[in-house]
Amino acid sequence: MMKKTLVLGASDNPARYSYLAIKKLVAHQHPVVAVGRKNTKVGDINIYKDHVAEGGIDTVTLYLNPKNQVEYYDYILNLKPKRIIFNPGTENDHLIAKAKENNIETIIGCTLVMLSTGQY
Repeated sequence: MMKKTLVLGASDNPARYSYLAIKKLVAHQHPVVAVGRKNTKVGDINIYKDHVAEGGIDTVTLYLNPKNQVEYYDYILNLKPKRIIFNPGTENDHLIAKAKENNIETIIGCTLVMLSTGQY
């Protein structure tokens, strides 16, 4: 089942995990929406600097430290995703609590590992 995924904290730098996540999500045929610090691209995927009003987001996968997540709280919650994946270094008790209040599943894990092991 394909899960439309928002990569938040997306980068066009091949050394960044968000870049690898975009590539791996595409390879697994998941539709990808990407938001980062600048308008750029990873392959055929546009990375937008501004919040993208996108419907049907199943998963938000975070690549922002907790301090940089604050400005995105309302954006994330208003997308009404089914789940949020907190990749290593992004764990945030405040956002986890807000997500749970909105019936959004939270996972502390690694998108790359989840994709590699078939747990995505």
